[in-house]
Amino acid sequence: MKVDTIIKNAKIFTADKDNPQATALAVKDGKFIYVGDEAGLSAYEGEITDLGGKFIMPGILDTHVHVTTSIGFEYADLGVPFECDGKQGALDFMSDYIAKTPGLDRYRFMMGQKCLKGEELSKEDLDSICPDTELIILEEECHSVWVNSRILENYGITDDTPDPVPGLGYFVRKDGHVTGNAFEGAAWPFLFDVNSLTDEQIEAPLMRLVDYCKNTGVTALFDAGFPEYEEFHERVYKILRKMDEEGKLPMYIDGCYILTRPAKKEEALEGVKRFNREFTTEHLRVHTLKILMDGTQKIHTAAMVTPYADTGETGATCFNAREFADILKELNAAGLDIHVHTVGERASRTLLDGVELAKKELGDNFHMRVTSCHLEVQDDADMDRFAKLGVIANFTPYWNAGDPKVSSSWLGEERAAKQLRCKTIWDSGALVTWSSDNVAYSDFVTWSPFLGMEVGMTRKITDKSRAPEHIRSNEVFPPADERMGIEEMLLGYTINGAIQLGIEDHKGSITAGKDADYLVFENDLLTAEKEGFSHNAPADVYICGRKQN
Repeated sequence: MKVDTIIKNAKIFTADKDNPQATALAVKDGKFIYVGDEAGLSAYEGEITDLGGKFIMPGILDTHVHVTTSIGFEYADLGVPFECDGKQGALDFMSDYIAKTPGLDRYRFMMGQKCLKGEELSKEDLDSICPDTELIILEEECHSVWVNSRILENYGITDDTPDPVPGLGYFVRKDGHVTGNAFEGAAWPFLFDVNSLTDEQIEAPLMRLVDYCKNTGVTALFDAGFPEYEEFHERVYKILRKMDEEGKLPMYIDGCYILTRPAKKEEALEGVKRFNREFTTEHLRVHTLKILMDGTQKIHTAAMVTPYADTGETGATCFNAREFADILKELNAAGLDIHVHTVGERASRTLLDGVELAKKELGDNFHMRVTSCHLEVQDDADMDRFAKLGVIANFTPYWNAGDPKVSSSWLGEERAAKQLRCKTIWDSGALVTWSSDNVAYSDFVTWSPFLGMEVGMTRKITDKSRAPEHIRSNEVFPPADERMGIEEMLLGYTINGAIQLGIEDHKGSITAGKDADYLVFENDLLTAEKEGFSHNAPADVYICGRKQN
């Protein structure tokens, strides 16, 4: 048989459990036509490349990033970052900045909540230094804000404005009055002004994303949405669709419709069905509803089973188990899938309880894919339920490093030392996938799947790591036995990711009949040093048999 490409003398990690290792392959019309040993090449004719023992793996799948949100951050002014010692220090810094920079339409700052030392910052405080112009402070995790009265007035926020999700997305109130502090879904609408962007402004960073994928070997990714900006989110998908029709989108993008509050449930269910009809090109598809079930630990919007150690609160979930089960049943009937933000132990428990309900009621008719992402804190009682219920566990391994003393102030020492237990869930038999969960294109350093692999294997970031200079964690992040092996990292970034996205029949492994997405490395990743693994990069990247870099 005449073929387009023949490769021999390679070390091929196939990610195919039925044929895990190979030394040769053949490609025809963008598909693997043969994968095996060199003896089997006798049936094929074509130009032969001897790789001299170089390493080959399938294309990488990053199964939770923010393609659309990153456009917002591309053009957003997030504010002047600063640190201070208490509320008065914050007010002094901002007052001084405003005095030195008069005449702005909006003053923007960024500050960590820890800087307030437990003190409260109100709109009256901000009004005292900036009464007539909009002023906003973005908390450094980008999940909450402080604003002055001018912003509340301009956005129509009053004491009677209902909270989007009580206890999760809400306006802080004191004696029934909004204070100017807002969390999650109540905060996001203040952040971005994207309606004035041109198509060219949107496409430019998307093309940088394409270049990153071509050079890094990311051949497919899942876009986890742009919360509270549904119209702009859809506009970006229209531009991606156009790019694909024009041949500018070589990698596959799996999109979503995002749901952040119960009041938008019906709108979101109809929205994801419409997106599924309208965005189905060769490299773009939408078949997933994304739900923000809870928030983040540091600002205490992550939903917990055991109360926070410092406040005694437990956070809140967007839906209860019964409500979530009903959403699952409707998506299942429409042939759609779901991807859920679950940072806290009660958020993922609510998801698991909802899946259990839906499966009990639907029986063999339950056939959708359910993905639970982030999973920073898990209750021991739920660790084996992912495998039992068929729920996919999506982790961001780059997060598997740090100092547990930081989170122990709100989690307590015991829980802080038992975070991100991906190995335990993997060993339970659950399907585990890996992602970068980035929200800004910038230099793409933390997008790197090779950084994810390194931290997944070492649970630390050292001077050997290719990572931002200010981030180092030379001590292993506990539990040390949650460190993964290289094959587990590779499988999570390849075939497991393809299963999560429902494209395992044509991507995710080097298997005859699948798309010829593969990466060539000068060195053997299976035996590479774990510390410093983040410096690895493919020498050549092929998507559907075509060289990209």
